Amino acid sequence: MKRHELRQVISEGENSRVEFKRRFTSPEKIAKELCAFANTHGGYLLLGVDDDGKIVGVESEKEQVEQILLAAQFYIEPPLTVEIEIVEIEWKDVVVVHIPPSPHRPHWVVEQTRNSRRRGTVYVRSRSESVQASREMVRLMREQRPDSPPLRLYIGERERRLFEYLEKNGSITVAEFARLVNISRRRALQVLIRLVRAQVLVLHSDAPTNYFTLVEDPGNVMP
Repeated sequence: MKRHELRQVISEGENSRVEFKRRFTSPEKIAKELCAFANTHGGYLLLGVDDDGKIVGVESEKEQVEQILLAAQFYIEPPLTVEIEIVEIEWKDVVVVHIPPSPHRPHWVVEQTRNSRRRGTVYVRSRSESVQASREMVRLMREQRPDSPPLRLYIGERERRLFEYLEKNGSITVAEFARLVNISRRRALQVLIRLVRAQVLVLHSDAPTNYFTLVEDPGNVMP
């Protein structure tokens, strides 16, 4: 990243694809940010920048880079590959970490104990924060992996009632769909996620409760 490009990114502030950190805090906290970007649309983690965009720089870029690589490889499952640059701006060094969106998501932050390691929490980006992913988001990430089973789409009575409801109301939650067609929440989620994979529905995670809407142009899938 060139110096003028970094200035532009910083001037736009934190958002769904950019996070500022004054300094490296702990591997677990950095892993959370890396994990969230990889599980969503990718983005940049900037070390040496305050929350208000003030450039403070880092004291030891070598140490920061080592800690970031440790977080990406040892505190995330499956491990992440990230791109790291050191950009000098205003006579200070800023560590620029680029995290591409991952085809192997979901990624978990690993919980470390004295005697064991286990998968902990899945995080995603929501606006300018890294938040815990919902069950719907985790399920969708699994279904979208390249090694997931082939998609089989069937449009039956449940799907038709769903489309009618969405045409009238605009959005629906898993619980609402389950009640609408009298099936379990688990089964309702399976149907909705399958339709998201088929690009008929869109999953929205920008509210306290995830909800689904129709895409603008579902093509020939609608009955």
